[in-house]
Amino acid sequence: MYRHLTILICPLFLLVSLSRALKADSDDLQNLRLTTSLIAYGFKAYYKDSEEVGTFQEPYYWWESGVAWGSLLDYWYYMGDDSYVSTVQDALLAQVGANRDYVPESQNMTEGNDDQVFWGAAVMAAAERGFPNPKDDESLQWLALANATFHSMASRWDTANCAGGLRWQIYDWNNGYDYKNAVSNGGLFHLASRLARFTKDDGYLDWCEKVWDWLEDVKFISPQENGHLMVYDGASIDGNCTNVTELQWSYNAGLLLSGTAYLANHTNSDKWKDRNQNLLGGLGVFFNEDDVMWEPACQNNYKCNNDQRCFKGILSRFLGLTAQLLNDTQDTIDTYLKASAKAAASCCDGGKDGVTCGMDWRVGTYDDYYGLGEQINALETIQNLRWKDTDPPGTQDST
Repeated sequence: MYRHLTILICPLFLLVSLSRALKADSDDLQNLRLTTSLIAYGFKAYYKDSEEVGTFQEPYYWWESGVAWGSLLDYWYYMGDDSYVSTVQDALLAQVGANRDYVPESQNMTEGNDDQVFWGAAVMAAAERGFPNPKDDESLQWLALANATFHSMASRWDTANCAGGLRWQIYDWNNGYDYKNAVSNGGLFHLASRLARFTKDDGYLDWCEKVWDWLEDVKFISPQENGHLMVYDGASIDGNCTNVTELQWSYNAGLLLSGTAYLANHTNSDKWKDRNQNLLGGLGVFFNEDDVMWEPACQNNYKCNNDQRCFKGILSRFLGLTAQLLNDTQDTIDTYLKASAKAAASCCDGGKDGVTCGMDWRVGTYDDYYGLGEQINALETIQNLRWKDTDPPGTQDST
């Protein structure tokens, strides 16, 4: 049913000499296309025809495959390169599952709520960006898949513990079933915000209010004295979610930042604009004194695991979306993305090909850490420089 490409198709830009150092110049589209094409091509090393269609090989978990396809979909949109369109289509369709909600049989013993959401975000982006839809089956249209994913997640809202919220895990035999976290609930909020704007269905707005209020009540969203909002990891249901783990991860902040941007754009409400500004103010923890992005909870001692090593790319994706949706965020986000993209490109000078990307962008060169996460991070950060030169996410009326 699905075509499985042995490798990702080599784009035209790869024919350019690899001896050129990669750069990220937001004013030079040809340069951005060359740089991002080389980084995108680097994904192929982690996607083999011996694996299941749509899944990147071990040690990368299924959720990160959803992130990767979303990154390549963004690459198609921002750079106008259709080299990977059929590969991304096949991957997104291969993993939908029997109920078309991204709970495939291969994951039905291990999948978490946070895993599911990033596949939902990928197909939501496909709907918003006008990515070519499957032709024959309405239940496999991108909007239908995003909607089914949201409702699948929302059906697990648990009022018996901590007065609401999603658990981290779906299945009670998995470690983390007794934990409620920002990424699962922030992901539910994020999908609801995008669906609210895209469909203009107020039912999704109700869910946004419900999830946000709960996140505040359990202090996973925490206001600071300066008004900035910090987003903390989560808490165990033991003790009624009162013992909050105060780790901050960039992708959690990004999910909520962009979610509030969608809602502010859709409703023109000062409430959502203020929340967005306060989240944006809290992002400084993820940028050093040179405005270069890093992951403070794990990066200083190179302790980031394979999951955490792609979080920066997710934040960059959501920064680009936020800038497209809200004008008053653009100066701050432009500063962050330009500095981080330049630093990321300077670290994509490793490996046998001379363009493999490293993890720590603060060091100015490849640091011998490589993988799918490093490629995602660099690709998303550099291609999101194009936020100002492309149209914002569409709606049902405009796509």
